[in-house]
Amino acid sequence: MLAKTAFGLLSHFVGPRGEVSGFTQQIQKADLRDWFAAWHLERACFGPDAWGLLELGLALLTPGIRLKAVVEEQLVGLVIAERNVWTNEGLIATLAVHPDFRRQGLGRRLLAEAEARLPTPRIRLTVRASNAAAIALYERAGYRRAGHAPRYYAHGEDGVVMEKLRRP
Repeated sequence: MLAKTAFGLLSHFVGPRGEVSGFTQQIQKADLRDWFAAWHLERACFGPDAWGLLELGLALLTPGIRLKAVVEEQLVGLVIAERNVWTNEGLIATLAVHPDFRRQGLGRRLLAEAEARLPTPRIRLTVRASNAAAIALYERAGYRRAGHAPRYYAHGEDGVVMEKLRRP
């Protein structure tokens, strides 16, 4: 079966559970050269909650953890993470995997790679309350619900603040 994505027609086999086979998945550092591809990815994943073009460009220019998932030279996933030097807490600012490439382990891999680069005892993130798949991913990775962010997202949807405590 062929899969058609926002990136064009992919000539690969899609298995019975939707898994992509036959392509190499790589996690690489993201930088300003990925700006427009990352912006299109954010829009495909988050719609009105996507980071703006300027915000994303600045994030890719500044120090921090910026990683991308690449399949056949296409950017299909992105994580941006930071370390707050004053509180010594990590923040997963955004984690996005293109809808056509979800449930392949890319989100889990991006999250694990970002966590490995965050030398902090606590990592926090905020996720849309209705995003059950993302909440399940974070819970499987050891995150627990730590708070509530009222009307955090577009159209007034609440956010769930999650955190992971680690040994220093």
